[in-house]
Amino acid sequence: MSIPASPSRRALPAMAATLALGLGLAACGSSGSTTAPSGQAAKPVFTMVTDQTGLGDHGFNDLAKLGIDETAKALGGLAKVIQSSEQAQYVPNLQQSVSSGSTVTIGVGFLLTDSMSQVAQSNPNAKFVLIDATAVGTDKKPLTNVASINFKEQEAAFLTGIIAGLTTKTHRIGFVGGIKSGPVVRFLAGFEAGIKQVDPKTRLSTAFLGNFTDSAKAKELAKGYSDAGADIVMEVAGSGGLGVYDAAKEEGAGHWVIGTDTCKDQLAPQNFLTSATKDVAGMVAKESKAAADGTFKGGELRLGLADNAVGVCDKTFGTLPKNIQDTVTKATTAIKAGTLTVPDTEAAAAAFTAATL
Repeated sequence: MSIPASPSRRALPAMAATLALGLGLAACGSSGSTTAPSGQAAKPVFTMVTDQTGLGDHGFNDLAKLGIDETAKALGGLAKVIQSSEQAQYVPNLQQSVSSGSTVTIGVGFLLTDSMSQVAQSNPNAKFVLIDATAVGTDKKPLTNVASINFKEQEAAFLTGIIAGLTTKTHRIGFVGGIKSGPVVRFLAGFEAGIKQVDPKTRLSTAFLGNFTDSAKAKELAKGYSDAGADIVMEVAGSGGLGVYDAAKEEGAGHWVIGTDTCKDQLAPQNFLTSATKDVAGMVAKESKAAADGTFKGGELRLGLADNAVGVCDKTFGTLPKNIQDTVTKATTAIKAGTLTVPDTEAAAAAFTAATL
């Protein structure tokens, strides 16, 4: 089976050398000149503004960076990053990108939503991309100069829930989230429903860090789940989720971790089960190219399995038992066909009962 969404093929470990070169800018730092010599067209500039998690999360920040890097390489442009360390920097960092002449400004994460809406309305001729949220105007309608990219995380997470439910030996599973927000809740709802689809007797325990950076707390929570009998933990916690991988490695064989956004098997090779993936890199690259070639449209997008925008880790899918692969394939087909709707809220997940695949 070809698993939808393949950000895992865009190997994040390969980004390490690029990131180590220090291409990212300090928050509110100089963005450099983009002025071309006389008679030459200016190079397109793709500028990404991070949330507080920043680069190195092995998730959507690193994926967005990969997206602008690929676009810049393909079009002969420049990829730049402005990292934010606190919420107060969001507006000035976004405005810095616009003022420096960026072709498009990419905001990564729902935490930038209000700031993106403000700056985009103040700069109606500038182009923006927002990941995991929708920028709206005073009329509450999506802004047309912002491509607001949202994913149906619940669909990818449903598939990982199936994998978890058919893998667990103890019938106890844990979930570590960052901030209880739209994307995180969608991951949780889909994951819970996927487990119920194949193993309704399994107990799912949940906890939230209140941020996306506290890896020590995430590790503590994961170990607590393990002490209570859980043999699988899913993380949706940004760089904070790295603590879950550390816990799994310490617990040893038979203790599994499920990741998000991209394949993260390199973080715990012997304990990685799968990931609920999102093609953040591909969508950032697509919208960045559109901004550069004049085909940018803006507005809100909600992308799922039918769009090949989400899925599970294709890198390790073939190593799963055949019965698990077959069940995931059937669920994928049903979701794409519209005969199975995956819950995207906690209430809907609580009420979910197994569907016929």
